Amino acid sequence: MIKKPLSNESLKDRLIAGAKDRLYNFLLADGAVRGAVLHGTHMVNEMRANHELGILETLVLGRAYLGVALMSANIKGIESVSLKIECSGPIKGLTVEANTFGEVRGFLKNVPIPMDKPMENFDLSPFFGAGFLSVIRNMADAKQPFTSKIALQYGNIAQDLANYYLTSEQIPTAFNLSIMYDKEGQVTGAGGLFLQAMPGADETLAAELEELVVQFPSLGEAFADGQVPKALIQTVFKKYGPRFLADKRIEFMCHCSPERLRRILKMLPNDQLQDIRDKGPFPLEMRCHFCNTRYHFSKKEIQNIYDQRTKSS
Repeated sequence: MIKKPLSNESLKDRLIAGAKDRLYNFLLADGAVRGAVLHGTHMVNEMRANHELGILETLVLGRAYLGVALMSANIKGIESVSLKIECSGPIKGLTVEANTFGEVRGFLKNVPIPMDKPMENFDLSPFFGAGFLSVIRNMADAKQPFTSKIALQYGNIAQDLANYYLTSEQIPTAFNLSIMYDKEGQVTGAGGLFLQAMPGADETLAAELEELVVQFPSLGEAFADGQVPKALIQTVFKKYGPRFLADKRIEFMCHCSPERLRRILKMLPNDQLQDIRDKGPFPLEMRCHFCNTRYHFSKKEIQNIYDQRTKSS
């Protein structure tokens, strides 16, 4: 993966000087509710720079990055969790995955997202339309990933993820995903909050906390103003006695490389590889969808791969 530099130098300086993106796990109400809060400003900005996204595209994919990062907070024995949305609206779909190390990557199917008129608010439901949301869990020892799929109900990633947990896992859950822009359209703050009722939790308590999450102050705005995640949780949920557990870094990261792309080329049938060698164009460009990194291969490299294939066959 090759990370592109952030275009706005003053923003870059602020991001580097500020606290690094992290996800904090915590418990409320003597363990009746578990939660996670995420500072993800730098991750969203790096995502935007690499994928070369506008304001709308950053909002859609950024919320998905924040949501999936939060979903990775409590996974155990799972190598990664993925969110896949397929829809009829202009977005068309997206795929985002996060692993236990806090590395997040993913892409939009349709860039740029077409708009009939300028956005009047941040309601994204018209851009999703009808469709399906899938959650894929890649287990460390499982032969096949576990996939669960539901229909999109809200066209809002936070609400649809909460609906996924309630529908597929019967667990009352709430998400709050927030991205803040300045007047120039730069992302100055991005964050997310996740609460989930534990088995046996009082239904009234769960409903009360769910409402608090929905009404929670804008995390994007709070982080843009320099506030920190743990202090926010301690203030807003003070009466529920928040107790912090583990925390981990969160980062936009993809492990693609020229070697991995070269292995893909080596797996092509001989006739396809020969066609590429003969017709080009060169340098041959291959792009990783997850991080938008482009890799280039010369005609000589393709010839060497072809020669190795034909010698071994």
